[in-house]
Amino acid sequence: MLSNQYAITEVKQIINADGEIISDDMVSILLTDSRKINTGSEGLFFALSGRRNGHEFIAEAFAAGVRNFVVKEGPEIKLPGANFLIVYDVLEALQTLTRHHRERFNLQVIGITGSNGKTIVKEWLYQLMAADKNIVRNPKSYNSQIGVPLSVWQINEKSDLGIFEAGISLPGEMDRLEAIIKPGIGVLTHLGTAHDEGFENTRAKVLEKLRLFKHCSLLIHNYDQLIDYPKDIPATTRFTWSRNFKQVDLYVFSETIIKKNYYLRAQYKGEEIECLIPFLDQASVENAIICWATLLALGYSPADTDKRLERLNPVSMRLELKTGINDCSVIDDTYNSDIHSLEIALDFLNQQNQHNKKTLILSEIYQSGLQEDALYKQVATLVKSKKVDKFIGVGKALVKHQDYFDISEKYFYADTTELLNNLLTVGFKSETILIKGSRSFEFERVSRALVQKTHETVMEINLNAMLNNLNYYKSQLKPGVKLMAMVKAFSYGSGTFELANVLQYNKVDYLAVAYTDEGVGLRQAGISMPIMVMNAEQSAFDKLTEYKLEPVLYSFGLYDDFIKYVQQNDIVNYPVHLKVDTGMRRLGFEPLDVELLCDLLEENKFVRIVSIYSHLAASEASEHDEFTQSQIDKFEKATKEIEDCLGYSVIKHILNTSGITRWHAAQFDMVRLGIGLYGIDAAVPADNAALQPITTLKTSVSQVKKIVAGETVGYGRKGVMQRDGRIATVRIGYADGYLRAFGNGVGKMYVNGVMAPTIGNIAMDMCMIDVTDTDAKEGDEVVVFNDQHRIEDLATQIGTIPYEILTNISQRVKRVYFYE
Repeated sequence: MLSNQYAITEVKQIINADGEIISDDMVSILLTDSRKINTGSEGLFFALSGRRNGHEFIAEAFAAGVRNFVVKEGPEIKLPGANFLIVYDVLEALQTLTRHHRERFNLQVIGITGSNGKTIVKEWLYQLMAADKNIVRNPKSYNSQIGVPLSVWQINEKSDLGIFEAGISLPGEMDRLEAIIKPGIGVLTHLGTAHDEGFENTRAKVLEKLRLFKHCSLLIHNYDQLIDYPKDIPATTRFTWSRNFKQVDLYVFSETIIKKNYYLRAQYKGEEIECLIPFLDQASVENAIICWATLLALGYSPADTDKRLERLNPVSMRLELKTGINDCSVIDDTYNSDIHSLEIALDFLNQQNQHNKKTLILSEIYQSGLQEDALYKQVATLVKSKKVDKFIGVGKALVKHQDYFDISEKYFYADTTELLNNLLTVGFKSETILIKGSRSFEFERVSRALVQKTHETVMEINLNAMLNNLNYYKSQLKPGVKLMAMVKAFSYGSGTFELANVLQYNKVDYLAVAYTDEGVGLRQAGISMPIMVMNAEQSAFDKLTEYKLEPVLYSFGLYDDFIKYVQQNDIVNYPVHLKVDTGMRRLGFEPLDVELLCDLLEENKFVRIVSIYSHLAASEASEHDEFTQSQIDKFEKATKEIEDCLGYSVIKHILNTSGITRWHAAQFDMVRLGIGLYGIDAAVPADNAALQPITTLKTSVSQVKKIVAGETVGYGRKGVMQRDGRIATVRIGYADGYLRAFGNGVGKMYVNGVMAPTIGNIAMDMCMIDVTDTDAKEGDEVVVFNDQHRIEDLATQIGTIPYEILTNISQRVKRVYFYE
């Protein structure tokens, strides 16, 4: 029997569940997401309740082949042949099962926690020790109350080392993770401010993290960080390192940059040792020192450790979605490849609906712990289950095992150069391409060949941050309240289908666009969920109905035009939305018009009213709360009259982003989430960690010049240098959306961590900044805005609102979408 294969009767006993066993099945795969099911027959689905209630997706999992479920309550409809294990707490049941599984194996386990660097240290320790050990570890950053159990479930009889990271955000969480991981060796990474808001103070957070190590025989940590916690450190033995104190096991006393590498010298066991690290940024240096200390603590020799550290590769923490050549989309994951991260990347590939064709370019997978034959059979099964249409395998092992891949269109090449030489032969057009490769295959060369060439000003959009924001607002909703996401105006400048795909995948109820052509674009990109069009035009009614878009009717003229159109085209019960003007004084039927509107609706069979809504004028401002309440009262009265005349209930919604935050009592049946998705809410303080800005706008330095005091800079000689210094010309101007109002010192940008003001007028394609106080040089990155220098700051600089800043970013600025 496989080490992680259990009879369902045994599972029932382990988790102490109730429920009748209909079929004595074997299960080996733990499932928590009905959208990511590859093989349902041996799956055990845990109906977790959180932001999404897993019980609502039991039917979907059953349709995917799952027959075994752990639930808090049985299904309303009978599913033939399905086993339902009923427990009080589904998450606790998942953790209990995986805790039992962990206890069956006597392997060495390293547990990692900290505020920053957990995943990097875990991945680097894997790189450093994979040649000696069969290692099991968390996929990506699966370090949560759900992620850790799913990670530990991977342990099998061949595993001789586990490396698991644990992340917490609230008191009481670490004990549950410690019981699952059961580490014998602990590694503490950098302690910072992440998740401070979940704890009474910093000390409380540190003590909670240290609970991961309460049964460890060895703890590796920075001496400086725990200098105030001498009696709180639980491990029996400690291996400490420091850059400041000599009384440690590894005292790093010298740091030098040599040819783009970081050279470290240290005292260890009374001798001087050294290592060379292929990174320069301080976060990577600290993470590398932690790995250096860990290997020494585990008995590796200083010379061997040095050789291994010198070969460290960067860890790609995120997938990048870019615009490709020939109407393609490219998902770039070119720095690592293993079976677990491949599955995560393929799930992201399947979220993309903009092209019907899905393509995977995959390199050989190293250090999997499996025999080649078994490994590529598993890869081939995974690729087929994820419905990949075209497969390109690179590497001798993939060439050798190409017969395992049951795909109609497939190509195999011995190395990356051979693939590049055959790109024209393969051909790429209107497809989504996932590039997934081990570092040694240099797949960045493939990415460069397939990504559309654009200028160096880039807006990065963090899809994980957007999901965080979506879930924050979902957590504010009463049970059963729907959510409409606003994706008008190119999703506030952030993209179209790229964001809509994520929203559709995460079960948003509705999308809203401003104009019909925006909705048509989403439909053509594979978005199938309901889309409301807020400004439907008579000239576009044919496209609107062809693409099953739902118009807002806000005036009698528009109402008459649309009724005439559907009547002439023999369309009945077409879904439409009504807008009532309760005080915005923009679009909408007046409250006094409702009686006449009802007369028209009573006799109408051509349209079906899906929703009625209104728009709050000042939901974010407490000084206008009386006015906002009056809007809500008018809306309630109007919707009651309309529903009474219709004879059926409709979806009612009035809350926008700030309304969700401040007016919980007025959620009605649905809310409309707009700029809050992008991390901006006038009703939420900017320092509130609950919301995360999702966009970063970057450019680069074209040239640096020395300027003497009194010299003028730019058009109209408006910029005057007040002192001898330096200016940098950067690749962004008003044609990119960096408005002329930012000129002459009003706007500021970050260069190498230092704020640099503009000097002179903003030109069409470029502008100048004063870099006298920086070490800026040609090619350096320049940050226009990010999560530190926020869009709200830029809006304040020129006296506007964040909406204008976001929506003004030009289409010629390349968008790159990141997903961890």
